[in-house]
Amino acid sequence: MDDQGITLEAADIAAVLKSLPHRYPFLMIDRVIEIRGDQSGIGIKNVTANEPQFMGHFPGNPVFPGVLMIEGMAQTAGVICSIGENLSPDKAVFFLTIDRAKFRKPVVPGDTIEYHMIKKARKKNMWWYRGEAKVGGMVVAEAEVGAMIIVGQ
Repeated sequence: MDDQGITLEAADIAAVLKSLPHRYPFLMIDRVIEIRGDQSGIGIKNVTANEPQFMGHFPGNPVFPGVLMIEGMAQTAGVICSIGENLSPDKAVFFLTIDRAKFRKPVVPGDTIEYHMIKKARKKNMWWYRGEAKVGGMVVAEAEVGAMIIVGQ
């Protein structure tokens, strides 16, 4: 429970795989913790040196691509929506918008990224979240992302 008496949920990798259509190598989160309905949650990504993007980004100086951090934010928001709304298997969450993206510090193998996502708005089958990617408590990236639920995908 949080300080307001709301039960917090978590999604391990099995629950993430049930919530999202993404699979390796494009699954950018390992789990989501502290899910509070569709209001907020924290996605966790353990960055490892054997990931395919590091073969070209950059050889000898591996840096986790910023665009993949944005995708991790969107996937975290998708899991939060899916679990918060208890979506049935015939529904899927799709990326809708990216706004105000900023990258503050490089992320490298060995880092653990936390995607702190907070709902900004909802309109019918669309959600917008503000996110901060943090490593060791420091903000390394931020963005606002939107997601849409589609039936029959």
